[in-house]
Amino acid sequence: MVAKVPENYVYLDYAATAPLCEEAAQAMAPYMVPGRANIAFGGNANSLHVPGRAAFSALEDARRAIARALGATRPDEVVLTSGATEADNAAIIGLAQAAAHARRLGGAGGAQPHVVVSAIEHDAVLAPAKRLEQMGFSVTRVQPDRNGFITVAALEQVMRPETVLVSVMAANSEVGSVQPVAELARTAHAAGALFHTDATQALGKVPVNVVDWGCDAASFSAHKVGGPKGVGALYVKSRTPFDAFMLGGGQEAGRRSGTQNVCGAAGFAAAIQVAQEKQADEQARLGALRDKLYAVLAEKPGVRSTVQVAPGSQDYLPNIVHVLVDALESETLILRFDMRGFGVSGGSACSSHSLEPSHVLRAIGIDADAAHGALRISMGRYTTAEDVQAFLDAIDSVLNWE
Repeated sequence: MVAKVPENYVYLDYAATAPLCEEAAQAMAPYMVPGRANIAFGGNANSLHVPGRAAFSALEDARRAIARALGATRPDEVVLTSGATEADNAAIIGLAQAAAHARRLGGAGGAQPHVVVSAIEHDAVLAPAKRLEQMGFSVTRVQPDRNGFITVAALEQVMRPETVLVSVMAANSEVGSVQPVAELARTAHAAGALFHTDATQALGKVPVNVVDWGCDAASFSAHKVGGPKGVGALYVKSRTPFDAFMLGGGQEAGRRSGTQNVCGAAGFAAAIQVAQEKQADEQARLGALRDKLYAVLAEKPGVRSTVQVAPGSQDYLPNIVHVLVDALESETLILRFDMRGFGVSGGSACSSHSLEPSHVLRAIGIDADAAHGALRISMGRYTTAEDVQAFLDAIDSVLNWE
């Protein structure tokens, strides 16, 4: 039985996923017709007949639009994937293996290749980094400061002559800290390493331009910006060494095998274009709502900000508010707010079934007991000032449940 969501339900979990936007829905609508009519849009983009060529043309149109939105120099630098998790896995393993191989060919001999990731990455980066350790790589997890930032000094301290890859996310999905990506990329390059960033949460919220960042690779997901689920992209800068992670028919110029999701790519292209067009205005609008939430929550007994976000700060995502609540666990808070008609979270949705405290919070120095009381409110395009006020009006009844 499908659960019914009340019409007046206030959704404040955009960092988990964003509602499908009108532009994406319209772009995908022609692909959703059934039967013979679908032949005009539902061809395999790798087939040589007319429906296949039509699908290929649509796929490449979407790729060009996504590349432009990301600031990529060439459309073929965009590899379409099933989402950011696949893109992260492909980047971490594919870049590390290729770079290590290139080092060996260059005379590095048998030195153990070294990879650096931040300790506050999404599990989609941390898990493949652990796999690299099993494959013989050395991996260092660079620690953030108390406010969730990876500093250049911290990265410099862990770099080695054997370092082949550095991966630091552009913005954290839990506390919202925006990393100095361009500076970190320069630090990696100065040591002869490649640089990858998971930019899933940053897209549409803060300025994103892969050329300005100077990264070698970057991961993105459609559904975080109002596109469909099941599609994403991996930007790989031209001439960057990369070993394909998904093997098979050689699609995506041999970098990602599997029949491409043309419908999803069209929806992603539409969503990313409007997200980037609205980015500056949305950053200002959502930032004001964020600041209001932090200000009111700070006055509530037993509630404290996880990180110190100054009003108007651009060092943190404009759409994420993260607090710690004394004497209440995240699951209790989530269910109480849900019963009041509000959708919030305790942190990353991908780890919501884990009983362990957030590794992000532990990394920034939050003790386990406090971390169990985490509450994340995240906003997006369809969040209104009225939604935020309704949430604020409901807080006391949630904290003082009867």
